[in-house]
Amino acid sequence: MLELSSCFSSSDRRRISLFLAPMAGVTNPIFRRICKEHGADILTTEFVSADGIMHQNERTRRYLTFTEGERPLGVQLFGGDPERLATAAQRVVDGIRPDFIDLNFGCPASKVVCRHGGSSLLRDCPRLEQVALAVVKAVAPLPVTAKIRIGWDENSINATTTARILEASGITRIAVHGRTKAQGYSGKANWEVIAQVVAAVKIPVIGNGDIASSVDALQAIKTGVAGLMIGRAAMNNPWIFSEIHAALGGKSKFVPPTFQERCELIRRHCREEITSKGNELAAMSSMRARLMAYTKGFPGGRPLREKISRVSSLAELEDLFAAL
Repeated sequence: MLELSSCFSSSDRRRISLFLAPMAGVTNPIFRRICKEHGADILTTEFVSADGIMHQNERTRRYLTFTEGERPLGVQLFGGDPERLATAAQRVVDGIRPDFIDLNFGCPASKVVCRHGGSSLLRDCPRLEQVALAVVKAVAPLPVTAKIRIGWDENSINATTTARILEASGITRIAVHGRTKAQGYSGKANWEVIAQVVAAVKIPVIGNGDIASSVDALQAIKTGVAGLMIGRAAMNNPWIFSEIHAALGGKSKFVPPTFQERCELIRRHCREEITSKGNELAAMSSMRARLMAYTKGFPGGRPLREKISRVSSLAELEDLFAAL
């Protein structure tokens, strides 16, 4: 098992840690466990609103659910009010005792940005600093980490400045998505800026953006990052973590999953979602987007995806697989 201390130490670069990126509507406990089994070292919950924690609503409680087997695991919080974020973080630590708190300064979604959360703080460094200081103080000695983007837009790339502020505020690790808020998830990630952040701070920097294979990973680590964060690529290929570990010097050679192994993982994910929700129709409906990602590259192409977009039972999915 990966020692958590190595994920926060800037002096131990011998092993590149692999992180599953927190993704709204994707990285629930079931998917996190699947990625953990396939080589993800460190997990984080879907991002959670500080307001949701303060209001103690049912959806927020679901977001905070995890099993001991998922550790080391952090809870990612977002919001723009330092006091409320600090109180929410303290409640999370007291209630479920995660291994670290992660602050979301990178989400580009309008519904988050308009509430002064996520990447909106990249253009309000004084408030970003206030948030970081408040949360670090509230949960000490538990580590507090942060995720940022390289800037608001191409005319305001300020990742090195932001990273230095966070480091001085007591943040112990920074994940950098190599895109601006304005880019969203389009265009290419700028790993040159990520390398500049690595050089600018002493705390570990985790690189994120466009890592879809072991080839991408080997190129990315040339920046000097202490770890790699994988998001969208894991949605259709949870085996990517094992592939990257093997390329980075693992003891065993990576053997890609067979078509049948991919199908079996999809079945398992669906079964666990059905058990979790207690309602097959609701579970399969919620799985449709996940199924579209999982079956990327499957035979059948567009007709298969069209059928998957309407699937409502595990039996229907089995029929689709049988016809491939």
